Amino acid sequence: MKKRIILVLVFLTLYCSGQAGKNKFIKVYFPDSFSATAELAVSDEERAQGLMFREKINEDQAMLFLFEKEDIHSFWMKNMRFAIDILWLDGRKRIVHIENQVPPCPKDPCSSYIPAAAASFVLELQAGFVEKHGLRLYDRIEFVLPRELSEPRNP
Repeated sequence: MKKRIILVLVFLTLYCSGQAGKNKFIKVYFPDSFSATAELAVSDEERAQGLMFREKINEDQAMLFLFEKEDIHSFWMKNMRFAIDILWLDGRKRIVHIENQVPPCPKDPCSSYIPAAAASFVLELQAGFVEKHGLRLYDRIEFVLPRELSEPRNP
């Protein structure tokens, strides 16, 4: 019996340690009280991959890109299979730029979408989300990052 318990604990430890580097998810809350589950893109690789090659994104899903520094972060739609809405957020989590219904880019050259203001976060959502939920510039999006991820420096 002891051996079984130890074996189970060893497997659980190995499984959990293997999950540590996997994608993280958080809840994101919008001004109309709607919430979505956002997948975090933190590393350069995760940010470069984004939603590429995925089949779809549901209304209650999002991808939240975190940047080390508030700056002008451009995005493109290379290898995307569906349109999305893109929000750029400053360090206070206020919307500083919106791109609606951004179409996928099936072949080069792909357009870049460049915000009018510096951002610390970028949020990708289902196309039509911004209009459906009445989002506007300077609306605040609420979320809490996991403890191990520090908030951007320029709030």
